[in-house]
Amino acid sequence: MAEFMTGLKRTHYCSDLRSSDIGKEVTVCGWVQRQRDLGGLIFIDLRDRTGIVQLAFSDNTDKAVFDKAADCRSEYVLCAKGTVKERSAKTDKIATGDIEIDVNDLRVLSKAQTPPFEILDESKTGEDVRLKYRYLDLRRKPLMDNIIMRSKIAKVTRDYFAENGFIEIETPMMIKSTPEGARDYLVPSRIHHGKFYALPQSPQIYKQLLMLSGFDRYIQLARCFRDEDLRADRQPEFTQIDMELSFVDVDDIMEINEGLLKRLFKEVLDIDLVLPFERMTYNDAINTYGSDKPDIRFDMKIQDLSSTVKDTDFVVFKSAIENGGSVRCITAKGAASILTRKEIDKLTEYVKGIGAKGLAYVRWLDDTPNCSFSKFLKEGELDAILQKAGAEKGDVVLIVADKDKVVLPTLGALRLSVAKKLDIIPKDEYKFLWIVDFPFFEYDDESGEWVAMHHPFTMPKEECLQYLESDPGKVIAKAYDLTLNGVELSSGSMRITDYELQQKMFKALKLTDEEIEAKFGFLVEAYKYGAPPHGGMGIGLDRLSMLMCKTESLRDVTAFPKVQNASELMSDCPAEVDKDSLDVLGIAVVDEEK
Repeated sequence: MAEFMTGLKRTHYCSDLRSSDIGKEVTVCGWVQRQRDLGGLIFIDLRDRTGIVQLAFSDNTDKAVFDKAADCRSEYVLCAKGTVKERSAKTDKIATGDIEIDVNDLRVLSKAQTPPFEILDESKTGEDVRLKYRYLDLRRKPLMDNIIMRSKIAKVTRDYFAENGFIEIETPMMIKSTPEGARDYLVPSRIHHGKFYALPQSPQIYKQLLMLSGFDRYIQLARCFRDEDLRADRQPEFTQIDMELSFVDVDDIMEINEGLLKRLFKEVLDIDLVLPFERMTYNDAINTYGSDKPDIRFDMKIQDLSSTVKDTDFVVFKSAIENGGSVRCITAKGAASILTRKEIDKLTEYVKGIGAKGLAYVRWLDDTPNCSFSKFLKEGELDAILQKAGAEKGDVVLIVADKDKVVLPTLGALRLSVAKKLDIIPKDEYKFLWIVDFPFFEYDDESGEWVAMHHPFTMPKEECLQYLESDPGKVIAKAYDLTLNGVELSSGSMRITDYELQQKMFKALKLTDEEIEAKFGFLVEAYKYGAPPHGGMGIGLDRLSMLMCKTESLRDVTAFPKVQNASELMSDCPAEVDKDSLDVLGIAVVDEEK
């Protein structure tokens, strides 16, 4: 039978006690991490969200209390009252290692079965099992610390924006489905059969309407939903530090966000960020790093070898250049002893798996470089390649030839893979980078048309408006991304507020009048009544927390995450519902196999 805390009230968290508390009578509550019965002595490590304190029981302890301590097992929930005393066998492994509590009153509030895995900081139990029993997994200190840090990040964020004149406003969770780049999660209406709400991919339209309403500085820690394939830095539901500002331009929005991040890193991690953050154009990022979210903590930039190899007899290089592509490389400094032929073969299979036809290389381990295509080279051509690649003895040059849309992202991914293999990425460095001057359109080879890279309310740069219809490739968006250590944290833009320009943009995107009215009619109507210039962005709170906690997965900063197939293992959702519930909604489930 469980006991009650009658007459007892917690006075301290376990890990808050120190030598300065010796002699005090205290009451602590928590879970049994470990019990050690040494006959006439019993020690219990009691754990709560702050850490561990040792409870001590001896021959001087009341027999009933001592007997209860003897019966305690891992994960029992206890309340213990006693006097803080100096610990005889001190330890620096825990913050309370200098003291212990000499217990005179012990209550067993809840007994526990043997858990399916031991609650250890570094658990070797498979993630699927830990996610099935997530409430137990969350008792582990690393995960608990992550969730607590995420909470602090959210608090500091709210404080910062409140101090800077922002108004926190909640926008609807059930909205009209509008195109935003991913599939919507749909919610059927019981009252309006055959019609559906959508869960918001972002509060985009509503925050623009709030600017039209005159609130001028909006902030929300917004829940967002996207039905898309998952990966380590993606969840189907996530939280966005969402903001919109009126009467500003790009620099103003960047400045307010740099201020937020400087404040966060100082208050949460005691790290002083240097402002302003570096800026890089989209074209420079793609051509130099093969990515629009480059990790700039290490070098290994992409080099263009096209002009150097255009006259070689190597048909792979020659045909790539003749077909409008290029030959480019990365140089892994000092990597020749690590990137053996076997390792390079693995890298070749890797790049083939992401779209490249193959990988050429020069491995310069000994006096004579080992070149995979040397038989096609004339005298002096290899030296020219090595010089252009900035390669020296001990280096490895990795080369890809194809269309730029294959070469650049392939080398971008290869650059990261090689850097991880060489262990040259600084672990304790935070490198923020703004990516600016995004193309407004990108050319789709399959359809033969220009398609938008951004949502339809993104403002083009004023000097590019003349090219909207005549030369879409020249149109640059007033859009910007914020990246950190190769992870995209945020996307934002200035918004179109001119009714006629918005109509031109819809036309450039080949939307019909019917589509415009059906998807955006209420917003387009609002533009007719006076819209201030405005822009905004949304920072992924989950991704930011992941990076600040130095973890590899969003699951480590999300209390109850989904796995790759968008299911939650603990509650076994999504799940079937009964036929009556479906009938009320006018929905029938069709068996796809039939």
